[in-house]
Amino acid sequence: MREVPDLVLAAERAALDRWAVGDPFGFLEICAPCVTYFDPFLERRLDGAEALRQYYESLRGKVRIDRYELVNPRVDVHGSVAVLTFNYVSWSGSETSRWNCSEVYVETPSGWRIAQTHWSITQPVARPTDSAL
Repeated sequence: MREVPDLVLAAERAALDRWAVGDPFGFLEICAPCVTYFDPFLERRLDGAEALRQYYESLRGKVRIDRYELVNPRVDVHGSVAVLTFNYVSWSGSETSRWNCSEVYVETPSGWRIAQTHWSITQPVARPTDSAL
């Protein structure tokens, strides 16, 4: 039997593979009905699978990624909850995108599903100098 971290990472990678060819619905298939979603391009959190489906419909066919990498993925399991965190780097032509991702998976009768997902663009901020403090 596969361990929970392996199951969660496999589900995530399968959804990301579909995302890379313009099909965001791989993620919808692994979300719980009560999913909440944060995205840097949205002003507010999306609540529920139907709201997420509508948002993903607007993205269908618009994303093309040549390759991607999950950097330092980590899955922490706490009973029927698993927290996945990773940095995501993708390449499309000469453009590179860097993201932070955290997702909370919950165990359901139909398998592990995403209950909360949060994507943010990685924007390292320079630390202020001592004179600026």
